[in-house]
Amino acid sequence: MKKSPWLPLGLFLLLAFAAAGIGTLATFSSVDTWYPTLTKPSWNPPRWLFGPVWTVLYIAMAVAAWRVWRVGSAQGARTTFRLYGAQLALNALWSIFFFGFRSPLLALIDIAVLWLVLIRILARFREADRIASWLWSAYVLWVSFAFLLNAAIWELNR
Repeated sequence: MKKSPWLPLGLFLLLAFAAAGIGTLATFSSVDTWYPTLTKPSWNPPRWLFGPVWTVLYIAMAVAAWRVWRVGSAQGARTTFRLYGAQLALNALWSIFFFGFRSPLLALIDIAVLWLVLIRILARFREADRIASWLWSAYVLWVSFAFLLNAAIWELNR
């Protein structure tokens, strides 16, 4: 009996939205109280934009990782899964640092490391699957923007 290729996709999605859930929980404590008091750059996106963008990105990153996982060797699949898990942990930690600990500096350090991990993953994905690399590129671009926004907020509020 052949295993379903959809079960691993479900796992990648479950992990992505688990990270999103952790981030959301960390955000609740400060998004309506502390965050509005921060000075933000003029190019800060409206608050309503973050939810839809992240929802699309979590789906895209799960599909990208799943596509690469499917075409790789057993060792390559394990490496893809480990890198995917590492970036999800860094992703969730950003919300904990920024909103939970109310530390734009810790969040900035975290997002810099996250960006480096995402670039490493992008290079792997580009070799394995063109569609996966395009899906992942959207995530890299958003995190690049988020890094700049985080840096601006840190600079404006220190």
